[in-house]
Amino acid sequence: MKTENLLLGAVVASGLAVASQSVFAHGGATGVVKERMDGMGVMKEAMKVLTPMMRGQVEYDAAVVHERAEDISHHAGEALTRLFPEGSLDAPSEAKPEIWQDWAAFSAMADQLRVTADGLAEASENGLMMAGETNAVGGMMGGQGGSMMGGDMMGAGAGSGMMDLSQMPADGVFTMMGQVCSACHTRFRIEK
Repeated sequence: MKTENLLLGAVVASGLAVASQSVFAHGGATGVVKERMDGMGVMKEAMKVLTPMMRGQVEYDAAVVHERAEDISHHAGEALTRLFPEGSLDAPSEAKPEIWQDWAAFSAMADQLRVTADGLAEASENGLMMAGETNAVGGMMGGQGGSMMGGDMMGAGAGSGMMDLSQMPADGVFTMMGQVCSACHTRFRIEK
């Protein structure tokens, strides 16, 4: 009985520590600011799992890649933009006012994030290019060059002259998704 009480106490203490870390991490955020910080936290955790896998530092697991890509997709696109009503800059928000000054660009990046996350989920079975498990990306891009951020080059099917992300190596799609995250953070997030 004493051992069970000690174990239960340790579990409760651990739960309280996690809960207090969550409150501390969000700095007392409430409402829509907390909702979007929670969503960003889910995406951040997914990236923490995916990054070492894409770098070959841990064993590649297509099921995990698919699941984590879906986590990101569920928090991207319209699910993301709806959490940014105009003027929602209450502390501890890390959003810059530029979001609402260039809503079209912000919304496009949110949509690109969803498209690349969906593409990563679809490409999860393709494995890693760096591991030699798939064909080179160049052939799948239809010979098209340029930056994906310059226009909507993603998600279209064959014959459209655009990339079919589902046919690319997973690490190639992951890199594209990371570029979307980075571009959005650089432009629209206050860095600590």
